[in-house]
Amino acid sequence: MRIGLFVCLIASISLAIYSAFSKPTGWFPYPYRSVRKISDVDSRPTNISHILFGLAGSLNTWRDRSRYSQLWWDENTTRGFVWLDGKPDVDTLRPEVSTPYRISEDWTRFKYSSSQSAVRIARIIYDNFKLGLPNVRWFVMGDDDTVFFTENLVSALAKYDHNKMYYIGGNSESVEQDVMHAYDMAFGGGGFAVSYPLAELLIKILDGCLFRYYYFYGSDQRIWACVSELGVPLTRESGFHQFDIRGSPYGLLAAHPVAPLVSLHHLDYLDSMFPNKTQIESLKSLMDAYRVDPARLLQQSFCYDRSRRWSISISWGFTIQIYTSIQMAKDLQVPLQTFRTWRSWSNGPFTFNTRPVTSNPCEAPVTYFLDHVEEVGKSGSFTSYKKFVAEDANKCKTTVGIDNIVVSAMKMDPQFFSEAPRRQCCEIMDRGKLKNGSLRIRIRKCRVRETITM
Repeated sequence: MRIGLFVCLIASISLAIYSAFSKPTGWFPYPYRSVRKISDVDSRPTNISHILFGLAGSLNTWRDRSRYSQLWWDENTTRGFVWLDGKPDVDTLRPEVSTPYRISEDWTRFKYSSSQSAVRIARIIYDNFKLGLPNVRWFVMGDDDTVFFTENLVSALAKYDHNKMYYIGGNSESVEQDVMHAYDMAFGGGGFAVSYPLAELLIKILDGCLFRYYYFYGSDQRIWACVSELGVPLTRESGFHQFDIRGSPYGLLAAHPVAPLVSLHHLDYLDSMFPNKTQIESLKSLMDAYRVDPARLLQQSFCYDRSRRWSISISWGFTIQIYTSIQMAKDLQVPLQTFRTWRSWSNGPFTFNTRPVTSNPCEAPVTYFLDHVEEVGKSGSFTSYKKFVAEDANKCKTTVGIDNIVVSAMKMDPQFFSEAPRRQCCEIMDRGKLKNGSLRIRIRKCRVRETITM
């Protein structure tokens, strides 16, 4: 008995010493089992099937705003739901809308100071996660009036390792909004993405976190605060557009950053993007170009007609501007301020530089808007742009004889933005001579040592 006790004592001491000074070996694993199943893991590149959307809607807004999701939602490939605050009547649902809905539950018990619906919307990521759908890498949140460009969303997210914790989105364009809320917060209307590992950890603290931050106004600010408690910063992607602006979005769309267009928001509060079209008609025109060459949509290129001393700015799939003077690239890439701030309708400040719009219509650029888009084979496109003349510019000397501009381009590789991005070049064809009354321009990759210096 003494020998046995002695052996047990020696073994216990040895085990204690070994445990104290050796690396953990997993003898006593943490008793937590991930919701993700082994069968859920696949090694394919990220695609649309790996994204689960959670759209914030309500019985009061969904019927009207479902026009927006109808433009981009594909019932064969898109996964997710619009989450409503109650069961809709038959009259509330548009029969042509394929976005499925779910009803939020267990959200009225939370304390709030200004907006109870913000609590419900913040819990959408919890509701989506608890569904336990397979092969989800990213949870993407947005509003029922958010327009997503899903192929570009995939390109933006595919750059990141979905097995790590990421919180991806964009902030507000208006400084007053960022000051009021947070500069490092992803604004929810523009949409944001949370990777699976972050969502898995976030839902564990979410309910308690919502009680702690009951005094916040918006759902996105609540999510930001909870993610901050997990130590995960915002990863900014400039293709998410909250559009906290008033007036015309033209200046921003005509000078888009070198990044894929991911989302647009607040379109009901803005002037129509295309002249003489409704906002929905304008979006349909953008979508026509997007479906031909998703990555190229709104990508800006500059070129010069040296004989006429013209500067030309192309926002592919949207607009072309011809300046009858020499404008430097550093200026052309800055948006014309055709808009004001969101809350106070002021002239700024914004989170980016802007150029003033001239009060003299004769000094403004001649503008052309997308009129037609055509796919060429499987690798190219033709887009044509028709001149728009504002009423107050009729007395001005415009670019005589050029009513249409035709642009040819090879399709842009979706991987273009995963490498060091560089704005593509354009060149005027036929030495600037008109062909059938149209000026022809070609967009292409810049050559290795090529510059666009005038």
